Amino acid sequence: MKRSKRYLHLLSKVKHPIYPPKEAVMLLTQMATAKFVETTEAHIRLNLDPKYSDQQVRATVLLPHGTGKAIRIAVITKQSNIEGADLVGSEDLCERISRSSIDFDCLIATPDMMPAVAKLGKILGPRGLMPSPKSGTVTTNVAEAIQAFRKGQIEYRTDKTGIIHVPFGRVSFDPEDLYANLVAIKQSVEANKPSGASGQYWKSFVIATTMSPAIRLDMQQWI
Repeated sequence: MKRSKRYLHLLSKVKHPIYPPKEAVMLLTQMATAKFVETTEAHIRLNLDPKYSDQQVRATVLLPHGTGKAIRIAVITKQSNIEGADLVGSEDLCERISRSSIDFDCLIATPDMMPAVAKLGKILGPRGLMPSPKSGTVTTNVAEAIQAFRKGQIEYRTDKTGIIHVPFGRVSFDPEDLYANLVAIKQSVEANKPSGASGQYWKSFVIATTMSPAIRLDMQQWI
């Protein structure tokens, strides 16, 4: 793959194959040279085989400093007086989604609506939007769920190769805030280690911005 001069210049700043996490975050913020505010991303490879149900990770984490991104929240429910959501509906919203009209970033559903939502799995699943009790998106306490996601709660999961991709802020954040968010993700992934995991759990943990090279973290040097 041909790399741009900008990318190669940034790559030259990564002097070591592995960095202490706090130092890696500082370096990452110095590498953001795009003309827009880049998102900071964590890419975590775990020693898991997701084809087995007991080797899958799906959970949520509340980032103490949020993601820096405004999200649109949709709610499928028969409850009335739902506040804080961008879209609210029941069968009508399910019908809208069935036409692949997806204009939201987070979908919350009440348990009584899940039979209808389940029919939308082929549309919602590939987009990572299928509600689940594990992710806090199937609940009777809709107001609490909306508030949590507004404050910076995000869902993450292993993909088909056992990798977790999760944003943890923007390069405009204070490095200390980015680091705090990163620590929250690391602790959450540890706390949600699946029962089928064996051997060394962490294989690699790298961070990058939208447009930068990746920086690999030393898992033994968290502060």
